Amino acid sequence: MEYKKIVIIGGGVLGSQIAFQCAYNGYDTTILIRREDKKTKIKKSLEKLEKTYIDTIAEMTPKHNWARGLGDPKNFNREKSIEQAQNALEKITIELDQKKALEDADLVIESITENIEIKRNLYEQISNILPEKTVIVTNSSTLLPSKLAEYTKRPNKFLSMHFANSIWKNNIVEIMGHDKTEQKYFDEIIEFGKSIKMIPLPVIKEKSGYLLNSMLVPFLMSALDLYANGISDPVSIDAAWTLGTGAPKGPFKIMDTVGLETVKNIVEQYQKVPTLINPLLKKMMLPYNYRGMLKIVNQYIEEGKLGKSSGEGFYKYED
Repeated sequence: MEYKKIVIIGGGVLGSQIAFQCAYNGYDTTILIRREDKKTKIKKSLEKLEKTYIDTIAEMTPKHNWARGLGDPKNFNREKSIEQAQNALEKITIELDQKKALEDADLVIESITENIEIKRNLYEQISNILPEKTVIVTNSSTLLPSKLAEYTKRPNKFLSMHFANSIWKNNIVEIMGHDKTEQKYFDEIIEFGKSIKMIPLPVIKEKSGYLLNSMLVPFLMSALDLYANGISDPVSIDAAWTLGTGAPKGPFKIMDTVGLETVKNIVEQYQKVPTLINPLLKKMMLPYNYRGMLKIVNQYIEEGKLGKSSGEGFYKYED
């Protein structure tokens, strides 16, 4: 099936990026949100993305700072790509009315908070509103699609589509189905991913954490545990990683990027269900100071330091 109308549920960091990337590639895109007071913030995020896309397109060369999600360097048209970015906002609608937003949707991409109960409640709400044709994907970074599928009332058309942050640069998307996902829809999502200039990575077997987060989350937890136990401070821990490996970002800057609410949810999941962790890592992860880690993260959140999106997390950021 050819997808025409795309609905993103949730206008957070990744929700906004996914919406803009879809619109940049010509799709009519709707962002469904729950609260009127979020509209202004989402509009500002989209306007900032427009500027980021235009600036990146103007500056990148095949040998320097190439953002793969903006086009193939072999047949890249800079003027046309800038025009696409300038026209993207016209293709995005922000909607609070569930029924109106989901009407005639071909694909729904759920990108809300990483909480299984909240996701289940959402799917139960929309399952009777969506047209029969609609395919649903979750942008969950840790939850298995099989844990949510029955609540969609279309398990054969439900799977995971997990985007990496800064998708115009880090243009991978992990595609993971479950035992009731029809191959037809798995293949369609792979092709949709390609159509918005992503590199689809098929995850053949269900795995908590998928590919990226199976490696990333233990890395972030190790850093947070060092801080929670008073071993060192975020700046020094980041420096140990960036200067020692040549990586562009340390774990605390990465946590600021993904948002401390997400970090909190992940720590809580690991604390409650340690068997989510790869058995080979289980012995290493269990001694972690979860209580101390949550105390630190909760303190930052209570002070409004939610990460880069709020202007401050472990670091301060200029607008």
